[in-house]
Amino acid sequence: MLDTSAIAGIVLAGGRSSRMDGENKALLQLAGETLLTRAIQRLRLQVKALAINSNVPIPGNGYPVIADTVTGYAGPLAGILTGMVWARDQGLSHIVTVACDTPFFSTDLVDRLGSAPGGSGRIALAASAGRLHPVFGLWPVHLAEDLSNYLESNARHSVLTFAERHGFETVAFDFGAVDPFFNINTRQDLAEAERLAQKA
Repeated sequence: MLDTSAIAGIVLAGGRSSRMDGENKALLQLAGETLLTRAIQRLRLQVKALAINSNVPIPGNGYPVIADTVTGYAGPLAGILTGMVWARDQGLSHIVTVACDTPFFSTDLVDRLGSAPGGSGRIALAASAGRLHPVFGLWPVHLAEDLSNYLESNARHSVLTFAERHGFETVAFDFGAVDPFFNINTRQDLAEAERLAQKA
């Protein structure tokens, strides 16, 4: 099992929110708190250090907000790379990434990903109901240089394709009362999340 004292948590909050009319999803309210605050609260006790990846100014709740290290919009992979570089500068060996628009992710996410077989050099990705959730992953920071090269040389910035390039372990999470990877893309999703929050 990977020691969590070697892991930084990175909250990915840099999405375009195109189905929310451009409103920043990180700042949407759910059950009396922003999605960003909710993600921070679920992740912060699981990791040694925490940062938020965003390319626009947002309140960091006392944690650093770090912008993409690459130019242009490269999606979640740019945030993963940014998190790797930041964690490496903190002397940490791994990051765990989460999406801010997924409010019910497991509070043992980091332990579960860090316990995946294959050793500390492997990527580990979360899954549920037979479906992968590549944005929820454990990433060794030594992959930063290769990820930077990948982003420069590939037009298709797919998180899963990059993970497949190195091989990865899959960690399955069970559904409880709520799908732990339910994510919010629309106003209807937000309304459903309000209902689900009463069960979670």
